[in-house]
Amino acid sequence: MHHYLLFLLMASLAILTPGPGVLNSLGNALRFGLRGSLPGILGVAGGSFIVAALSATGLGLLLATSALAFTALKWLGACYLFYLGIKLLRAPAFRFHTPEAKRTGPWRQFAGGMLLQLSNPKSIFFFLAIFPQFIAAGSAHYTSDFLLLVSSYSALLVLIHSAYALLAHSLRRWLDNERGGHLINKASGASFLVFGSLLAASNR
Repeated sequence: MHHYLLFLLMASLAILTPGPGVLNSLGNALRFGLRGSLPGILGVAGGSFIVAALSATGLGLLLATSALAFTALKWLGACYLFYLGIKLLRAPAFRFHTPEAKRTGPWRQFAGGMLLQLSNPKSIFFFLAIFPQFIAAGSAHYTSDFLLLVSSYSALLVLIHSAYALLAHSLRRWLDNERGGHLINKASGASFLVFGSLLAASNR
């Protein structure tokens, strides 16, 4: 493994760039508070492990070389983002202090974050195109290097998304009304639709 500090820098920049995962963490922080957003953040981090593991297998090679497989995965991810966007746009105004705010359990948030990361084009691109540049496939230390890099990426993701969540949590008092609830849903829904459209329009 080479250039570990460079990997940390590139991973940080990739995670800091707003995308579906960041949007999910921001939305959860607004809806459920800082502590309530943590299961979703951990789910996104767990999804990173799965994406990284898949990128190191024959499936990763297939996605990198097969236009059909890439297109199928692209449209699956885009459809999921469209679904999330439409669901939020049609939802009633969210209120922080109603039973709805406590209805989504931590395991459901964790699973949602993981599923979102599996369809996140930014994460898939990072682990298929950038990640392999920092690890030698034939190295005797491949497994330990792989675990170090993925663990570092996931730890950075938890830290950066928690910082985003803290920022969003600080804005809750400005949005704790019906107008704010509509704004949260509409902005989040529109953003997911934009990400889905960008994914659907993307090329290899």
